[in-house]
Amino acid sequence: MDDLFAPSDVSWTPVSPKLAAVRRLNAAITFGLLGLVALVVLGITLGWVWGFLALAVFAAGFAWSWMLIGRNQRSWKYAEREDELLVSHGILFRELVVVPYGRMQFVDVTAGPLERSFGIATVELHTATPATDAKIPGLHPDEASRLRDRLSALGQAQAWGL
Repeated sequence: MDDLFAPSDVSWTPVSPKLAAVRRLNAAITFGLLGLVALVVLGITLGWVWGFLALAVFAAGFAWSWMLIGRNQRSWKYAEREDELLVSHGILFRELVVVPYGRMQFVDVTAGPLERSFGIATVELHTATPATDAKIPGLHPDEASRLRDRLSALGQAQAWGL
């Protein structure tokens, strides 16, 4: 029931669990800084009780995001088929993107500072229609390079037939 619209004959490849670690660290930095700013600003202006209350709200938000980040990371997966790439993700709203190899214009591999320190990268496929663009985060750099090279070769081979 998880993959209601996905083909049953597909062998899915999950993304790295390191993706959750990167996103959790990013959330910790964001919630931590915002919580400290709220603590100081509200503490000075309205009183320290309000500041600590705001800090508690940010801590609860961080705890909630910690759980959702893990579930979201487990939902990301992709599959390579003969004529297309399938990318699926989402918890509440599942999304399945099917990108025909012949429609791809170029493939990006990116990795920010946190991603590089955790040893993961993101592959992004671009097509003429932005609605069919796809992104696969949380790949090992070797897998991202392999996927980029394979998708570029398949895209070029299939585009020649147009």
